[in-house]
Amino acid sequence: MHRLVRGALGAFVIAFGATSCGDRSGDAIRVALITNGSSDFWAIAKAGVHEAERTAGVSCDFHMPAEANAEAQQRLIETVVARGARALAISPLDSDNQVPMLDEAAKALHLVCVDSDAPRSKRLAYVGTDNVAAGRAAGSLLKDVLPAGGRIMLFVGRMDAQNAKERTQGIREAIAGSAIEILDVRTDLGDPAKAKANVQDTLAAHPDIAGLVGLWSYDGPAILSAVEEAGRAGKVAIVTFDEEDAVLAGIERGVIAGTIVQDPWRFGHDAVLLMARLARGEASGVPASGILDVPVRTIRKADVAAFRADLRQKLGR
Repeated sequence: MHRLVRGALGAFVIAFGATSCGDRSGDAIRVALITNGSSDFWAIAKAGVHEAERTAGVSCDFHMPAEANAEAQQRLIETVVARGARALAISPLDSDNQVPMLDEAAKALHLVCVDSDAPRSKRLAYVGTDNVAAGRAAGSLLKDVLPAGGRIMLFVGRMDAQNAKERTQGIREAIAGSAIEILDVRTDLGDPAKAKANVQDTLAAHPDIAGLVGLWSYDGPAILSAVEEAGRAGKVAIVTFDEEDAVLAGIERGVIAGTIVQDPWRFGHDAVLLMARLARGEASGVPASGILDVPVRTIRKADVAAFRADLRQKLGR
């Protein structure tokens, strides 16, 4: 799986030497960010990237892979290395199996993780959410909207992504001792159509299902669409992550109980600022813990208007 990227990165290291990520006088500093797929969440992050480019005086290649898989991310790593990026921020799709590929990348450039971590890799830092805490926030919301308990289903792209593992862990911790039971976790490999089909199958197979939880950004709209088409709006509790337009509209209509939002604008912005410092040899930007935590917020109906206004400001609309 990693043979091709080793060859490309090895050639880069040979060409530029072990310190090739340092600032070279007269050269423009190029960094890169590779997401785990394509969604509105990453469009918000891109706005933060653009602001940081202006602030830090660097150029950032921003890549949203059309296919949410490790092979697509590998090809993009090869691309950014070949283009001379000195630092890379990536949201790994498979935190365990991608470690060899990430460690090889770390030989050629300054590597950080963003949004989803790979703590066993040689990445220098993680910029993003404490996803266990985010899961606990979702679990707390579930207990509020399901005081009598009931069976729930979780939906996510991949369970081998670190953020998916940690959010699920946090939810389990928060609902422990309650009457809420997680029936299963259904995965869709980053395919919104599959995500909706998973919800449709759940509603058909488990008519008594009490709650549905979308762990990745596009899972919320998929859940909402399936529930409304099935005529179950208002009859099953929905809790989501992130700030897709359809999700915010669903909260305003009272169909979605609430969503746990991160701050993708800061993910992009702070990751680029950190990479710029690293590319200039300023390692002081990395905290001792290796983690730049961006706290989450729980958005309910009363919070949507103010949240939308803040989002519009960040996007310059």
